[in-house]
Amino acid sequence: MSAPELIHATAAELAHRLSAGEVSAVEVTQAHLDRIAAVDGDVHAFLHVSEQALDVAAQVDADRAAGDALPELAGVPVAIKDVLCTLDMPSTSGSKILEGWVPPYDATVVARLRAARMVPLGKTNMDEFAMGSSTEFSAYGPTKNPWDLTRIPGGSGGGSAAAVAAFEAPFALGSDTGGSIRQPGAVTGTVGVKPTYGGVSRYGAIALASSLDQVGPVSRTVLDAALLHDAIGGHDPRDATSIPDAWPSMAAAAREGLTGDALKGLRVGVVTDLDGEGFQPGVRQRFHETLEKLAAAGAEIVEVSAPHFQYAIAAYYLILPAEASSNLAKFDSVRFGMRVDVAGGTVEDVMAATREAGFGPEVKRRIILGTYALSAGYYDAYYGSAQKVRTLIQRDFDACFAQADVLVSPAAPTTAFTFGEKLDDPLAMYLNDVTTIPANLAGVPGMSLPMGLAPEDGLPTGLQIMAPARHDARLYQVGAAVEQLLESDWGGPLWAKAPQLG
Repeated sequence: MSAPELIHATAAELAHRLSAGEVSAVEVTQAHLDRIAAVDGDVHAFLHVSEQALDVAAQVDADRAAGDALPELAGVPVAIKDVLCTLDMPSTSGSKILEGWVPPYDATVVARLRAARMVPLGKTNMDEFAMGSSTEFSAYGPTKNPWDLTRIPGGSGGGSAAAVAAFEAPFALGSDTGGSIRQPGAVTGTVGVKPTYGGVSRYGAIALASSLDQVGPVSRTVLDAALLHDAIGGHDPRDATSIPDAWPSMAAAAREGLTGDALKGLRVGVVTDLDGEGFQPGVRQRFHETLEKLAAAGAEIVEVSAPHFQYAIAAYYLILPAEASSNLAKFDSVRFGMRVDVAGGTVEDVMAATREAGFGPEVKRRIILGTYALSAGYYDAYYGSAQKVRTLIQRDFDACFAQADVLVSPAAPTTAFTFGEKLDDPLAMYLNDVTTIPANLAGVPGMSLPMGLAPEDGLPTGLQIMAPARHDARLYQVGAAVEQLLESDWGGPLWAKAPQLG
């Protein structure tokens, strides 16, 4: 296979060809490293490119040549969001306060990638400590959308989504606190999945909001996302929030969706509260066209209401800053990270100076909000009230899933906006997560997949599918079936319409 063929192949295709001996892991890895070298100067998806990638690939090839039994994804390259700790690469979470820090351990999901013999390509750019919807808040500069380099790739995981959309990696790991996998997926024409809370280990993921964060896959196809999910998912005793249940194969569910009749008789709940004012006309148009295609394929379209979703953003932006202010207290200039010395100053002086220099504006804004929300006399009024709203949103989901097998909405209210467009208006930036936040508050799984280009600007739009908690397999089965339905209509994948880079 030629280098262009290798970088455009899906992870599933690469795994098959590697197993069959048609191509080597070194060849596949080199093709992606060459692609990174060719286009990442413009895209800036990566903060660090692994120096060990070719050595890891060579060892996979040697073991395969020796006849060793290898996992399905052995030799397939993968990118890793910089929120995840890695033994052999810096882990900065997009912040100056952690510049150059190399952790003494791997995150569980990274360790599982290595156990699956995948080849880590490097660490991807992100909004600082995952705070943002555009990757403009990275301390290391913004990532650009491969569909239009003047526009944002989403956030906080814009680096992972852009790397996959630009064919710099077949798939990647992301993290989703309020939509940071799904919203970048929507605006870059990629697939992004937030698993059920507790379904994938958070051990070694640098915490933003511990009750909301979830690690998940970023890919160009639903099957690839499922394969990656299988590799990283499952119980982890080192994560107190990890679900101890056994999980079915997500890849098997996706393959069933591609071969079976998953859409016939499927009850698809349209959340009326996530389809209206504030949504870009082209996004709404593609969403309703998709609903018509689902109905034509035999799905039953059911309108459902979630009246408390309107309070989701307000609740989220109290819970998240409160938890973030607590989680970020560890960055104190003493144990790790940068240190700004103050001549004759106390420990408190040094800590204050370090945090002032090391944290960016959005992080400071949310720490202040969170500290206030948790302060004496205000806890019940703000954080406590937000948690009550969270319970109401969970009940809304329960009521909706009593009427529908899956819920759908646009994954983002608009296509990718231009750089700087919302930087001076934090509220406008926060509203970009209006469709994705409810799933995080309730802990249910959600997927974003491409649903076509908006007619007014020719940029990708995303369909969000949500399933009940612990029913991630249903998400993959339905998602794969929807993907196949749409691509058969388009005559191929959406990424085939992306502009050429490099």
